Amino acid sequence: MIPENTVRVLDHGFVRLDDAMASDLSVVNAARVSFARRKDEMDESDEGLIRFLMRDRHGTPFEHNSFRFHIRSPIFVAREWMRHRVGSFNEFSMRYAKATDDFYVPEADDVRSQVGKPGAYSFEQVSPELAEQTREELRAVYDHAYETYERLVEAGVARELARSVMPVGAYTEFFWTINARSLMNFVSLRAAETAQREIRRYAEACETFLAEKMPVTHAAFVAAGRTAP
Repeated sequence: MIPENTVRVLDHGFVRLDDAMASDLSVVNAARVSFARRKDEMDESDEGLIRFLMRDRHGTPFEHNSFRFHIRSPIFVAREWMRHRVGSFNEFSMRYAKATDDFYVPEADDVRSQVGKPGAYSFEQVSPELAEQTREELRAVYDHAYETYERLVEAGVARELARSVMPVGAYTEFFWTINARSLMNFVSLRAAETAQREIRRYAEACETFLAEKMPVTHAAFVAAGRTAP
């Protein structure tokens, strides 16, 4: 049973909107407070105002809202994610809780080769044989790592040290709270074609909630070339 407000991502991951205080009206009222005005409902002029704010990059009115996400992702995705310091994070701790036994194994179509120079890579799908070999070798490494982790813990080694054997393909969980302006910046970077494929899937999932809660803002974001204000 998939919880409400949840988008499944990769093989064991998800993005769940835990809560939100976000609406297009919040953008409008934040902008109109300059003139001591407040609206209770949106109209066409308000939609035009949002498009103007987005187009001319008047960004602060988009900051007066909040999205709180619950995310489950491979560790390597989380580490890329947490480079975006514009949000607040709290993450699952392998110091206090047992490490997960879920690991990321890409679908065969997602096993790719890297072609080109740093900063200008392109990616090509590998042969079916190499794809399956990759998947099998990943599973073998994960099985060995987790068996080692359990053996160390059972022998009395502290979890905070035993976790050192866990690969970055292991899954972690975290909460992430962010405003719409910063969320659009994250999406513009991480849903781009140049972003790593795995984090793109997560960014696309986050974007669905932006579009759901703030449809006028999202439409203006897309119309502005997906550049955050």
